[in-house]
Amino acid sequence: MRTTVDVSYIGEQREMFNSGEAKAAIRLAELSGLTNLYALGPVAGLDGEITIFDSEAYVSKVRGPEHGYLVDRTFDHGATFLAWAQMRKWDDVPVAGWVSNYRELEIFVKEAAQQQGIDTNAPFGFLLAGTPREVVWHINVDRTEGQPINRERFKQSKQRYVLHRQRVDIFGVHSERHSGIFMGEDMKIHIHFVSRDTPATGHIDEIAAGSMILRLPRA
Repeated sequence: MRTTVDVSYIGEQREMFNSGEAKAAIRLAELSGLTNLYALGPVAGLDGEITIFDSEAYVSKVRGPEHGYLVDRTFDHGATFLAWAQMRKWDDVPVAGWVSNYRELEIFVKEAAQQQGIDTNAPFGFLLAGTPREVVWHINVDRTEGQPINRERFKQSKQRYVLHRQRVDIFGVHSERHSGIFMGEDMKIHIHFVSRDTPATGHIDEIAAGSMILRLPRA
């Protein structure tokens, strides 16, 4: 096994359910000087999604009528939890044609990483680029009505959207040991995207891969 790019993280998703609050564990400004930075996480207060792609911030928040949203490009936001890596070099692997959904993508990312000599027992970051057939995604928006955050209210506090055949760049983290920390329960990858055709950006819930390239970190 070779050494991979380290993934750093702060905060824990499950702490929201313990405390009933979504407080900021970090301000993005603390990372604003880092080069080749990729990061993902939710905005504090259930008020958006954070994606940092090559040191450029994309912070989406639900605003306006008809579930509209805005994208702020500054680092002036807090994150309830955040996972990040500085990635400079990659090995490109075409995404296999049999990958048709999120769970199959989880399997493919792990298998491709193992073939490249990456230690999949440790968390690692990865990129995806291309034109998926479909992306189902969401932005957190506070729908708790002032009540403590629990799992049901957290599930309700998501505004979902769908993209079809848009060019996207994706940053993701693979881990089998961080469920409830920076991974959803029973999930092996956490992925955020930035569309290159529209302002859309946020957390991916489901994906039909289509024509895409997986970019695995090279130490």
